[in-house]
Amino acid sequence: MAVIVSLLVQFAQMLLVLALAPLLTGVVRKVKARFQRRIGASVFQPYRDLRRLMGKDVVLADNASWLFRVAPYTIFACTWVAAALVPTFATGLMFSWSGDLIVIAGLLGTARFVQALAALDIGTSFGGIGASREVMIASLAEPAMILIVLSVALIAGSTQLSVVADHMLNGQVGLRVSLALALVALTIVALAENARIPVDNPATHLELTMVHEAMVLEYSGRHLAMIELGVALKLLLYISMIACIFAPIGLAGANAGIGAFLIGGAAYVAKLAVGAVALGTFETSIAKMRVFRLPNFVGAALMLSLLGVLLLFVSRGM
Repeated sequence: MAVIVSLLVQFAQMLLVLALAPLLTGVVRKVKARFQRRIGASVFQPYRDLRRLMGKDVVLADNASWLFRVAPYTIFACTWVAAALVPTFATGLMFSWSGDLIVIAGLLGTARFVQALAALDIGTSFGGIGASREVMIASLAEPAMILIVLSVALIAGSTQLSVVADHMLNGQVGLRVSLALALVALTIVALAENARIPVDNPATHLELTMVHEAMVLEYSGRHLAMIELGVALKLLLYISMIACIFAPIGLAGANAGIGAFLIGGAAYVAKLAVGAVALGTFETSIAKMRVFRLPNFVGAALMLSLLGVLLLFVSRGM
């Protein structure tokens, strides 16, 4: 019976991230619209968009290979699994042993690699531009992510997110310069990986500035729906990861009851709301960078994460 309950709780977490991801995107868009003195679409509009796309036929180029057809499902699967591994309302779930920061980084890297290959598969100029820019950003974001993982692992003694969250909840960590540097670096990596302002503007299709949108211009129908849902899951993943590591307030324990799970779920929804409002406010108050300045922006995350690791090697109290 205990095994069945554990499976149900784990399955509930997988469904929770899948259900809340489009809502998170809708809230961010709504916040940006209100700051721009527009009414904006409903926060539930992403659900309607996904339903509309799922009902449309897929249009494929004549030279599209099997990779172009398989890529949307692979991207969605990798991103969904990675998002489901991050503790949302409870730690120590049945598959928490697999919720490793290195595994999550590997799943996201796999999704990015498949998307870049699919963008190059058709042979369009936009796909090539978007893939090259995506790989350029990833060449700096991925090392920064690994260094952030190393910083957290040196402090918590593990790369498993459940262990990291429990360690942060103990209250013995205190204020650390390395954690502050890791937080800033992870925020920059999150903006870069999700192609948000100032790295990219998800609301525009301007040819000279597109990064992510340039890679998905050839997709339509259910293929585009899978990619859009994967994008929403990826944004939710990074906000969930930041909340799990740096603000694990409200997370229930491994053997908690239904009441603790409900409190953890409410706390998680509140954290997502705060993250959505913060992201919408930030994107409204800053302009998009030029493409040639992006390496400096993402490189700052690499330098900050490296500095955090060096501080921990100098003194574990920092």
